[in-house]
Amino acid sequence: MEGGNTSRGRKIVVAVDESRESMHALSWCLANLVSPTSNGTLVLLYVKPPTPIHSAFDAAGYMFSGDVVSAVESYSKNLVNSVMERAEAVYSKFNVKVERVVGSGEAKDVICNTVEKLRADMLVMGSHGYGFLKRAILGSVSDHCAKHAKCPVVIVKHPDEN
Repeated sequence: MEGGNTSRGRKIVVAVDESRESMHALSWCLANLVSPTSNGTLVLLYVKPPTPIHSAFDAAGYMFSGDVVSAVESYSKNLVNSVMERAEAVYSKFNVKVERVVGSGEAKDVICNTVEKLRADMLVMGSHGYGFLKRAILGSVSDHCAKHAKCPVVIVKHPDEN
């Protein structure tokens, strides 16, 4: 790859989440971009949404109990583990070096910052297939990353998308 650092091998970041689209993108990446003889690294990037609890008090001034905070943190950790286990089931059949990275915050910002920090050669992500209206209201993480990531971006559409 032109501009890539061939001495360290290619570093491909795959954004994964709970969706079938992200697991399809991971499968596509493994089938089309990773070769058994490559010395590259596949980086699985999961972005936890920003925690809605920023302090022990909510906006109305009520105090959250330690149990609520603990339950939210436990749920988040279980979700990360679940996604990474699903991803492992996909990549375990391939001879590839894998790193796992977990970020927290707005997905579009965390993904772009992570690929820059890791000096990734490529970013692969799934498309959720939002229509025009939903994309206009919610925004599209893949659209944002395609425009702002400091490396080539491959957006993989799920076969069920029209």
